[in-house]
Amino acid sequence: MSPDRRSTFRKDRPGAPDGFFAAEAAGLAWLAEAGGVRTATVVNVDAEAIELERLESVAPDRAVARAFGAALAVTHDAGAPAFGSPPPGITALFIGRRSQPAAAEPSWGAFYARDRVLPFLPAARAAGFLTEDEDDVVRQACAAIAAGAFDDGEGPARLHGDLWHGNVLWSPGEVVLIDPAAHGGHRETDLAMLALFGCPFLDEIIAGYEERRRLAPGWRDRLPLHQLHPLAVHAAGHGRHYGRALTDAARQTLALA
Repeated sequence: MSPDRRSTFRKDRPGAPDGFFAAEAAGLAWLAEAGGVRTATVVNVDAEAIELERLESVAPDRAVARAFGAALAVTHDAGAPAFGSPPPGITALFIGRRSQPAAAEPSWGAFYARDRVLPFLPAARAAGFLTEDEDDVVRQACAAIAAGAFDDGEGPARLHGDLWHGNVLWSPGEVVLIDPAAHGGHRETDLAMLALFGCPFLDEIIAGYEERRRLAPGWRDRLPLHQLHPLAVHAAGHGRHYGRALTDAARQTLALA
């Protein structure tokens, strides 16, 4: 018997790139396997659509936020084979509608600069959202990152990878995650994206996270470093102000190097 359409939510994208919805479905499953934050259940997936359970939405809640933080630490601690590694069986990765590289990199900095920031700069320049001088500043920051200035010896975490508040669904008694760009990365990157776009009760989320896993000293200072990725993605297609924000984050990163 097919599911009741009232109990599911379907996203369509005719002509989607190969592996687009398969990557989303695999990412949700991979994150769920960690036993931390719950993810939306996939009902069906094909080349041009994904069908998910329909979730009840409620107002954000402090206690739920704290529990979400603790569960997110569990998800991250499940780890990944390497920095940039995709969910099992997946080779194509996406963030929003844009593709991004997969990797099997032992160094976080080399992966992050090469595969999560630099790929989006040409589109940002072509769109007129990043100037030549700003591009140079971002590339200087990427050179420091790739050289290992921020490598800390911590292994790859299992990241959601697109953890802005729109992908954090507040349901009765729990948070449920949707729309991942799941890969192996640095745990601070997920937290930095929550901070960048203003997730409700962020302080409670962080408190819950640190009840399970203490963050390294100075993590708040490194937020601009980890926000380079989402800012680069947005600078590629969402407006001139994101190019300026990306450049500012790059300057702050250089000041930390």
